[in-house]
Amino acid sequence: MLQSAFHKTIDLFFSVSWLRKAYWRFWYPLLTRKLAKEPLFFLNYAYVESPPVELSLEPADEKDRSCIGLYHHVASQADLQGRDVLEVSCGHGGGASYVLRYLKPRKLTGLDLNAAGVELCRKHHSLEGLEFVQGDAENLPFADASLDAVINVEASHCYPHFPKFLAEVARLLRPGGYFLYADFRFKDGLAAWEQAMAASPLKLVRTKYISPEVLRGLDSLSDRSQELVSQLLPRSLHWLGRYFAGTKGSRVYTSLQSGEMVYRSYCFQK
Repeated sequence: MLQSAFHKTIDLFFSVSWLRKAYWRFWYPLLTRKLAKEPLFFLNYAYVESPPVELSLEPADEKDRSCIGLYHHVASQADLQGRDVLEVSCGHGGGASYVLRYLKPRKLTGLDLNAAGVELCRKHHSLEGLEFVQGDAENLPFADASLDAVINVEASHCYPHFPKFLAEVARLLRPGGYFLYADFRFKDGLAAWEQAMAASPLKLVRTKYISPEVLRGLDSLSDRSQELVSQLLPRSLHWLGRYFAGTKGSRVYTSLQSGEMVYRSYCFQK
């Protein structure tokens, strides 16, 4: 009963757009500061197929294989070689680095609202053709029709005005360009999510229900994530860390198990 009431309180909190954005403005810089000495470059949930995909990685990337799996699944839906690509909400830059090194776009720009995270990216991901900028997903600082692809992985649930973000993506893409996307919604937010995508000028090429793959990924990360939560956060914030990380028994984990939360990937084209 108490746990159910707690979950309802959390859901109510996140249903208010300005509270949700205020929370993320607090949480991500806090996480960046806590991880300053030993940065965690992937902040997304993971993706593990059954049987696992044969993905050839450099030894240094093996520890992040399951998180890389989600980026590979999303970004490989289109040929990015030689293209101009933007990742919106790039976090700590692990995904942007992977996409540049393995999928070979001409240029990749990572954008994030968290200024501290952008500085961390610039410090640790110094690669030719890769740059990072601070900015807002709902007001992207790029010219019309200037990009071949936009990538967005597990971030749009943070945005107060999702349709505005979709309009910005459509504005930036060149004709024939791709929006490569993955995220989740709880069931009470599914209708609004689907309506926003249907109203977008972008054409749906494919979509996939990937909750089972993400749940396997969370299983693979749960012990590591729980250890990080215990090490980095005061006890009073452990619930918040578990919620964010999707550890076993957390609201995110149990909701994926029950189907109350749905995770999907998408490929759209302009």
